[in-house]
Amino acid sequence: MNISLKTKKLIEHQVLNWSLAANNYADLEKVQTKSVTLVGGSTVKVQFNPGRIRSSAAKVDAQSIQERPCFLCEKNRPAEQEGVDIDDYTILINPFPIFPEHLTVPHQQHTLQLIAPYFPSMLKLARELDEFTLFYNGPKCGASAPDHFHFQAGIKGFMPVEKDFREATYAQLIGVQNNVKVFNWHGYQRGVITFSSENAEAIANLFTHLHQLLWANQKEEVEPMLNVLAYNENEEYVVHVFPRILHRPSCYFAQGDAQLLISPASVDMGGVFITPRPEDFEKINAGHVADILSQVCMHEDDCLKLLKELLKCC
Repeated sequence: MNISLKTKKLIEHQVLNWSLAANNYADLEKVQTKSVTLVGGSTVKVQFNPGRIRSSAAKVDAQSIQERPCFLCEKNRPAEQEGVDIDDYTILINPFPIFPEHLTVPHQQHTLQLIAPYFPSMLKLARELDEFTLFYNGPKCGASAPDHFHFQAGIKGFMPVEKDFREATYAQLIGVQNNVKVFNWHGYQRGVITFSSENAEAIANLFTHLHQLLWANQKEEVEPMLNVLAYNENEEYVVHVFPRILHRPSCYFAQGDAQLLISPASVDMGGVFITPRPEDFEKINAGHVADILSQVCMHEDDCLKLLKELLKCC
């Protein structure tokens, strides 16, 4: 039985036999959504999902992490949580879902959330889990467990960025390097860099160089701030990189009515904003979304400069 089929059976089994997962996946059917249109025409969905308060409000400072057991280590997981092993990873159902099928894929060793050594694994998992989009949240870009390396995955097609790329509305081809097509996005209200190719090794090599260029400007960080999406479509790998400049926007820390408890991660970058509180869902509009993206994301012009440098040096 292939990994994709095993994973589907895992999801079915866990939703039937683990009450926490069963209740939270049932609650997804009650989740409210709305859409906002940004300047330039791109659409962002907004989801009111109270179950995600754990992630949005997660304390990720060193002391808080040190004081709690790691919930991704096998010894600390709920007894009901089962998994499917693949190489050095275990595929788990995420019991606090955003997607109708939502996975967490932790490394089997307790090791830091740093993408560089594990990016090739992301591509392999994207090929094996061909009905899913893999995503990576950096330690200051939405990861609620920055002490334990993991990916997440959600059912393919859920995030608007996938359709927007397929329809070539905003992504502009700026070069081809070792059979990897390199795109910069224009008018999308957030900087996005996209690689696509049938050659996983060539994409991994280009990603390594991009990682180094980004890190040169953020040497004070343990790695450059970024979110990454990866999926396999028509035998081609597609990787979207969202370079970040800030962990959480000012509205996260504001008081009273000015507060929006939104801590953007990969899914938000992909076009689905998660609001865990009803008051945030009700008041958030296109202006709020654009302001949050402008604060936390690298600007598209800076991404273009970066890509020109990347194509020159590779």
